[in-house]
Amino acid sequence: MHQQLLSLFVGLLTLTHVVGAEESPRPDERIRSAIERAIPLIEAGSAGSAEQRTCFTCHNQALPILALTEAKRQGFIIDEANLTRQLDHTSAHLQRGKKNYLEGKGQGGRSITAGYALWALHAGGHAPDETTAAVTSFLLQYQKKSNHWSHPGNRPPSSGSDFTTTSLALRGLATYGTNEQRPEIESRIATVAKWLAEAKPRDTEDLAFRLRSLQYVKSDNDLIQQTVATLLANQRDDGGWSQTDEMESDAYATGSVLAALLQTKNTSPTDKQAQRGIKFLLDTQCDDGSWRVTTRAKPFQEYYESGFPHDEDQYISIAASSWATLALVQSLPESDK
Repeated sequence: MHQQLLSLFVGLLTLTHVVGAEESPRPDERIRSAIERAIPLIEAGSAGSAEQRTCFTCHNQALPILALTEAKRQGFIIDEANLTRQLDHTSAHLQRGKKNYLEGKGQGGRSITAGYALWALHAGGHAPDETTAAVTSFLLQYQKKSNHWSHPGNRPPSSGSDFTTTSLALRGLATYGTNEQRPEIESRIATVAKWLAEAKPRDTEDLAFRLRSLQYVKSDNDLIQQTVATLLANQRDDGGWSQTDEMESDAYATGSVLAALLQTKNTSPTDKQAQRGIKFLLDTQCDDGSWRVTTRAKPFQEYYESGFPHDEDQYISIAASSWATLALVQSLPESDK
């Protein structure tokens, strides 16, 4: 009798374990599911923007390209034709401005457009050519007398941060700078390194892109760790990050911070704070697979529907969804890549 009861008890425990396992998928399975749900919407938003606008945009081309290329690299199924179209769209935009880049004028958005476009092309495997050389020539000429790059735009969080603009310019020079430009690049880097050490970040965007910038200027490790520590200290009780001290946590800030920490190898996906940030993103994903963030930028262009949800919030939301997706892809263990 005792043996029969013991066997029954063990059987019930086993059944409970199996049922529980079915109801609670492994963390990496939940992450993969979130990524797979987000990809089609990001693709739709990038495709819709390219259909309606000839210009390259940071929110509907650059950030989606970064998320999609990384997802592809780690084995996720994406629309290859759409990715090629987005890369061609980006390259064509720069080609149209080639003359202005060579003359040091650039295109609308100046260095932030140039930097994000080069980042997107590099993520897509675009080989250096005469156009990318013209763009890096512009980055070296533009604001040459300044100790960093800046952008007068006021469309927060992605436009208006000198740290973001400087980081994008540094990355563009690091990936597409020519051998002939190398002495000038090194001189500019030395100047910018001093600014990065002295300038005071004002918000999360500044901090995340300061961290990204430091990898290109051979920064003192103490400054890197100080920036990392500040970012981690700013994590909210809900596991997310906010754009500013006065705002609530959202997917744009959380995704961009996690992506910066993970891609620069200053945080491991298994670290407790990274896990809390990942959980925040998983918990705040909308049922349709997107992440909604409310815009705080004043519109200056005619509104159009790109195919991404959330109406007037769609541009910041596709950027946020791309950052969130990129961070989640980066968080997967090596065995899943």
